[in-house]
Amino acid sequence: MITVSSLSKSYGSQVIFDRISFTIGAGERVGLVGRNGSGKTTLFRLILGDEAHDGGTITIPRHYKIRHLSQHIRFKNSTVLGEASRELPIHEDGIDQSYKSKKILIGLGFSTDEFGRNPHELSGGFQVRLNLARVLLSEPNLLLLDEPTNYLDIVSIRWLTQTLRDWKGEFILITHDREFMDNVTTHTMGIHRSKIRKIAGSTHKLYDQILQDEEVYEQTRINEERKRKDAEGFISRFRAQANRARAVQSRIKAIEKMGKLEKMPEANNLDFQFSSAPFQGKWLLEAENMSFSFQSDSPRLIKELSFAIKKKDRIGVIGKNGKGKTTLLRLLAGNLMPVEGRVIVHKNVELAYFGQSNIDLLDPARTVEEEILGVLQDYNKNAARNICGAMMFEGDNAMKKVAILSGGEKSRVLLGKLLARPSNLILLDEPTNHLDMESIDSLVEAIDNFPGAVVIVTHSEMILNAVAKRLIVFDDGKTSVFQGTYRDFLERVGWEDEDKNMAFERTDEEERERPSIKKKEQKRLRAEYIQVRSKALGPLEQKMASVEREIMDLEKKIGDYNQTLIRATTLGDGKSIASLSITIHNMRKEIDQLFEELDRFTKEHIARSNDLEKKWGEITSTIQ
Repeated sequence: MITVSSLSKSYGSQVIFDRISFTIGAGERVGLVGRNGSGKTTLFRLILGDEAHDGGTITIPRHYKIRHLSQHIRFKNSTVLGEASRELPIHEDGIDQSYKSKKILIGLGFSTDEFGRNPHELSGGFQVRLNLARVLLSEPNLLLLDEPTNYLDIVSIRWLTQTLRDWKGEFILITHDREFMDNVTTHTMGIHRSKIRKIAGSTHKLYDQILQDEEVYEQTRINEERKRKDAEGFISRFRAQANRARAVQSRIKAIEKMGKLEKMPEANNLDFQFSSAPFQGKWLLEAENMSFSFQSDSPRLIKELSFAIKKKDRIGVIGKNGKGKTTLLRLLAGNLMPVEGRVIVHKNVELAYFGQSNIDLLDPARTVEEEILGVLQDYNKNAARNICGAMMFEGDNAMKKVAILSGGEKSRVLLGKLLARPSNLILLDEPTNHLDMESIDSLVEAIDNFPGAVVIVTHSEMILNAVAKRLIVFDDGKTSVFQGTYRDFLERVGWEDEDKNMAFERTDEEERERPSIKKKEQKRLRAEYIQVRSKALGPLEQKMASVEREIMDLEKKIGDYNQTLIRATTLGDGKSIASLSITIHNMRKEIDQLFEELDRFTKEHIARSNDLEKKWGEITSTIQ
């Protein structure tokens, strides 16, 4: 347990923390949220003692072990397995604990062939994974995780989700993936306007509470401002009248006691929509028996893949890193040519492509505005400034040079360039890297509202569940088209590597070397398990979906009522203000009750699912 009391931190005139206080209790798994630049990583550095605070205290018990996922990687062992096991606690009976290291390395996507490799030979992404494995294996009291999913693929993220759910100590997690955070945490802590707030529950619950508090604050401020103006008007009118002197003095004292609530500055939000180009045909693009490899003698990354993209399609491209997802988008964009088959693009297609490597194509000497103007057909400065504003480069910020921008800011420039030209087919390759939660929500909404087609490469299960209606899957050495949602895919097919990870669970070396289940029998049992699971969990999942829809409907109504409340406030309609405030308050209470109901359903779903997985594991483990 750690305790933070009245902690303050500033950089020059920029206040990061203004006398914040919180505790991390035993067994608490805390999600730390806040906009980019709000101080999340700074808080980690303060807790670790890597940076000094200006005031307040951070109290850490003696012998309380803290470890964090550092971006500065230093290897001390000559093998992957040795490095992962570097801080592995020694068993009191001297029992070899290396099986734990192997299990975690497999979960993070390493193959057994890589255990003996030198860590310095690994790619940057796998070096970060190795660092994460070492931190997890050190078994600290408190684990500080800063964007641990950045270099993980979707299968490894699913493994890490289960690992963190089972974590026995405490951790604080920073991630832009809202669903991942809500799946593994017990509490949410938000940095907002240089203050910090911690609640038991999800990110949704925290943001709803912040929004409600700010609405109350603003309404109170408006009411007090009206009272102040009335009092000042009274003083101005009757100051010279002796018979009103006592009443005037009373108003003056009331104003002095009242103080003044300052209007809160507007929070910057990424708020935009993709500009659409008309399209009259049925198919925008068709891939026919498409195959590709970078060298003629190398294995095919993509082999005989066929599919078509029609208007309003939402296609998710999923799979482990390095298997060909980005290559597929480059083929569709015409940046690469297939070695066999062909890609047929309709003549009226207007294609927009967002790729992480495209950041390197930005001109460091240009300003943000100049980058946007470079793709505008009519070189309209007003239109460019509007797009800059939508991408959170308001005013003089639009004149920033690309050279001084952060990775997240450069990503926003690329998104802005997509907005500058109308399109009817958008290709997005990991567009959420460097974006905060609020920006990701805006992106998902923009995709949902776009009338054209979208193909998106992402490791975020939240985005896949929100967007994708069809999938292109890279798994088990194959590329295939799946007709259905991501949830359908998990229920009907599942990830091949997850089955392999389950087979690795035994701790006995000899047992681990032989297959745990015959392949055909495993497939049969998997199909049987899926049917049983669907029957057991289907009705519960329908209830959860129904509650989620009710919450969304109520939130939309509250948004409409808030607009009406603003108009009533402007008109000074006290009766309507009172009525609307009561209605909004009651609806928020109803939402809280629905969230509690959803939380119960979710816990029941997890318990049932874990029970089914356990029973299925017991059945399969008996088959030789």
